[in-house]
Amino acid sequence: MPLLTATGLRKYFGETHAVDDVAFRVEPKELVALIGSNGAGKTTLVNLLSGFVAPDEGTIAFEGANITKFSVHERIRAGVARSFQIVNLFDQLTALDNVRLTIFSRDGKTRAVLRLAESDGEARNEALGILREFGLEEKQATPAMDLAQGERKLLDVAVAYALRPKLILLDEPTSGVGTREKGTIMDIISRVVRELGLAAVIVEHDMDVVFTYSDRIVVMHQGKVLAEGTPEQIRAHERVATILLGHA
Repeated sequence: MPLLTATGLRKYFGETHAVDDVAFRVEPKELVALIGSNGAGKTTLVNLLSGFVAPDEGTIAFEGANITKFSVHERIRAGVARSFQIVNLFDQLTALDNVRLTIFSRDGKTRAVLRLAESDGEARNEALGILREFGLEEKQATPAMDLAQGERKLLDVAVAYALRPKLILLDEPTSGVGTREKGTIMDIISRVVRELGLAAVIVEHDMDVVFTYSDRIVVMHQGKVLAEGTPEQIRAHERVATILLGHA
């Protein structure tokens, strides 16, 4: 059974059909790349799946349960988390405290966060372990604002991972970084996802990243799913090659 299934999703903004009768699925432990030109509907689809935007029509099921009307926090509790294209961190807090605050929030301890910050050794150890998974342990005491862009991207994903999701939605995790950093970021994300048995959806513009790391690719065009398949199938898809990859 798919981990997540969306059927008949529609989201219109005036005359713009951002998502237009889209069916989408994610299998357990699968890394899916969601690609398309600017304005294709990728981020709107991720917003629908994560609960930041309500659909005009359609349903979303997660582990067989209908979550269409779930709030963002209800989806997080169900096991759906996301990172953002524009990194969403507390810049004045250290890398460790960004992750630790997420752990407190996940466990419903935010009312006592100042007291817990110094006394909750279990949360601190978990946060350190997460930073270690993402190659950021040595940056634990560095304020988020002082991290390099690639490190900020990884910390944003680490914060989403700290919610203990079963599915993680990543909106352009390599945007704004150099080619070498992209490989490092995706190597870490791919390893964490695959070693820990998560599923992931990655919105991405870099085709080298897409074809190197994804199990399956979903191509959107003008609010609809144009094609989906393995990297090899998408490379061979004539319409995708013409519209998206720029091949004659």
